[in-house]
Amino acid sequence: MSTRDRSAPRSAPQPDSYLVRFTDTPQGRMRSRTLGPAGDEAPHVVAVQGMAVSEYLLPALTALSDRARTHLVDLPGLAGSGPATELLDVPGYAAAVTAWLDAADLPPVVLVGHSSSTQVVARVAVARPRRVRALVLASPTVDPAVRSWPRLILQWRRDSRYPLPGLQQQHTPEWVRAGARQLRNLVSVHLRDHLEDVIGAVRCPVLVLRGEHDEVSTESWARSLADLAPEGRFEAVPGPHTFVWSHPTAWCTPIHDLISRAWDAPAQG
Repeated sequence: MSTRDRSAPRSAPQPDSYLVRFTDTPQGRMRSRTLGPAGDEAPHVVAVQGMAVSEYLLPALTALSDRARTHLVDLPGLAGSGPATELLDVPGYAAAVTAWLDAADLPPVVLVGHSSSTQVVARVAVARPRRVRALVLASPTVDPAVRSWPRLILQWRRDSRYPLPGLQQQHTPEWVRAGARQLRNLVSVHLRDHLEDVIGAVRCPVLVLRGEHDEVSTESWARSLADLAPEGRFEAVPGPHTFVWSHPTAWCTPIHDLISRAWDAPAQG
């Protein structure tokens, strides 16, 4: 097992500025924030928010943005996006991200999901192979070992014992904005969706990242996802399920390595 960084958590770098855009899709208006160098020379990394929350990803995307143009996409009805046209399931959220990608018309991107959005981005990669050069599944969900409400809540509470100063303050306003009805729907639709049934259809390189102290996703399942992908790779990083907050630079080297390999390979048709 390879681990890039076993050091203590580093302070989270915050962006000095970012560009905000709103894009209308059939599922609702979506907010995106863009950081990093302009121009087509830099690779584009598109990350999709986690379970109703988005702000916590900014430090890790800021860390990536010194060498990539990074985009943080909020799903309809959540975080900074407008209301969804209806309660969406995982395919519905994937359709929204697909519509956003089509509207953005970027060069082929590295598409990144963290936690629940790993289920969304895998479907987008299948739907738009020409737009997705590589796929990152960070802290993938939902592991079959916790695929029920009681088990998921128990393991989430265990994972929350890892020191994550400031994370609760980031999450609470976004959870309040989502509301109880939408949060219940989010968890339910993700519990019913099986990432392992989708990943085999992804044709671009896939990088699966898991924090060594993750209590929500087991290492064996994360490794199995990499094995199921036609071109998959697993890597362990420091931290818990939300390693992107506790160790915001931990994914930089693995993702930059992925970019180098993906851009050396021919694009998928």
